Amino acid sequence: MISEKLQESAANTFTEATVSLPLNTLDREVFVVLAIDIDVSAPDLDAALNTTMSASVSTTSRSGVGTIGNSNVLAVKYRDIKRTAAAGDAVAFEGAFGEAPVGDVEYLGIIATEDFFIQAKGTNNAAAKYANVRLWGYRATASADVYAALVQSELLS
Repeated sequence: MISEKLQESAANTFTEATVSLPLNTLDREVFVVLAIDIDVSAPDLDAALNTTMSASVSTTSRSGVGTIGNSNVLAVKYRDIKRTAAAGDAVAFEGAFGEAPVGDVEYLGIIATEDFFIQAKGTNNAAAKYANVRLWGYRATASADVYAALVQSELLS
């Protein structure tokens, strides 16, 4: 189990953290991800603006919070508060994707390089928000050809 906290560097600013996985590359060690939990701050309730907070976990560095449509993204979490200007009503939405396998999936993904990345960004919030991430998994050794394919796939995604 690996836990990490990431706080935006400033309110509504994309921020990324690199989390080190000290894998033994000489022995072709990989990290098999079984499950991921992401907890993000609640966005601010603003009388006039829609607000959001989102986070993702990926195998490579990104320039923005990813979606499960990106092959290098293992999990995504978001929270939105949508306002109606005329009525002044607010509705909260929350979504989580890739956090736990559905059905008979043996694992979520395999990290073959020594780092994984956490991204976070809020929109229209007054203060910096955070994302807490926990990965469950185990170390394994891959055969030479599988290891080479995993590293190349991860670096090219």
